[in-house]
Amino acid sequence: MANMYPTMVKNTRYLLLILLSIYSCSAPMEKKVESEPSLGKDFPVTMKDDSRKIILFFGNSITAGFGLDISEAFPALIQQRLDSNGLDYSVVNAGLSGETTAAGNTRVEWILEQKIDIFVLELGANDGLRGIPLTETRANLISIIEKVWKKDPNIKIVLAGMEIPPNMGPEYTAEFRSIFADLAKQYSIHLIPFLLKNVGGIPELNLPDGIHPTSEGHAIIVNNVWPVLEPLL
Repeated sequence: MANMYPTMVKNTRYLLLILLSIYSCSAPMEKKVESEPSLGKDFPVTMKDDSRKIILFFGNSITAGFGLDISEAFPALIQQRLDSNGLDYSVVNAGLSGETTAAGNTRVEWILEQKIDIFVLELGANDGLRGIPLTETRANLISIIEKVWKKDPNIKIVLAGMEIPPNMGPEYTAEFRSIFADLAKQYSIHLIPFLLKNVGGIPELNLPDGIHPTSEGHAIIVNNVWPVLEPLL
């Protein structure tokens, strides 16, 4: 981790604040947001024209774009890039602030009522911050992957890797990081090595609360996602 992300290692305390945004998304903001993007019971399952292929981003507050208009979150920016390249896909933002892998494992069956061609799975960091046993995190991610393929084995799955600061100890931190690469290899799914690369720990790329990526930060996240997503289109 030190070799790959020197800025984050030097600024562990700041990284912890950033990752805490995923867990404690109800922190007060200096800038009031009119509405927080989330998927409650009233969220429509079919959001897009069925004639277009669907890319569904299933994650927590990073995916939801907490603190921003949903049009500034990276899934919406992916939609802009798709449109600019003339690619006939629609993006669905199924991000929910505060989501853990256990909660996601419960929610995903309802989400799977939505037509999906590509499923981007961005969960796990909240588990690490809570110190949840990594066997549970791994099992929940496996269950989500298998539920997606039970729904349709042709759905392409992209797993977004995440890292946590070393507060839980080096062994826990290293094992947490390895979960994503291990599952990507085990299930032959596509891996974004680290979703927050070049964003985590950089003050100017986070909101005034110091924990949520700015719109500029989300634009960089797009550059972490696109190289993995583009070959699947």
